[in-house]
Amino acid sequence: MSEEFEIRNKVAESGLINFDLATLLPKGERKGIDLKDFLFQEMILKEKDFREEVEAIDTELYKDSYIYIYNSVDTIIPLWAYFVLTAKLTDVAKKIVFGSREDLDVILMHNAIQTHDFEEMRGKRVLVKGCSDKDIPENAYIELVEQLKPIVKSLMFGEACSNVPIIKN
Repeated sequence: MSEEFEIRNKVAESGLINFDLATLLPKGERKGIDLKDFLFQEMILKEKDFREEVEAIDTELYKDSYIYIYNSVDTIIPLWAYFVLTAKLTDVAKKIVFGSREDLDVILMHNAIQTHDFEEMRGKRVLVKGCSDKDIPENAYIELVEQLKPIVKSLMFGEACSNVPIIKN
């Protein structure tokens, strides 16, 4: 006598939307430019030398990249230097920011969250994936909650088998 067992996917039947924030991470190479490399004896920015070095940059190396400009030494950089360097790269780079790689990722995720259409989640139960193989800035989770709270039926964080309820409207 054999019994038939039906395998059911209760998560799929629940109408729960699984959302992985990592899917919003813009794809593309991240490249840093250290202003220290443009300084005389890592201390002084000489305008003529700086302009020559910036002009000599092979922009193809930065094509379609996300660029973060930083200064790893304790010296004052005049603001016009950022203008000159950015003007050189702005036509080839996807985005240029001042700060660390982490600062760049925060800004990229901010832009991605602000421009993403979350309408498919309106009135739905949403589970934000808790584990990711990508580094997601913590601020992205805060911004995501700001976007989702007014539109979702409920919001949870974690995995389907083990989640933390966040909002229930």
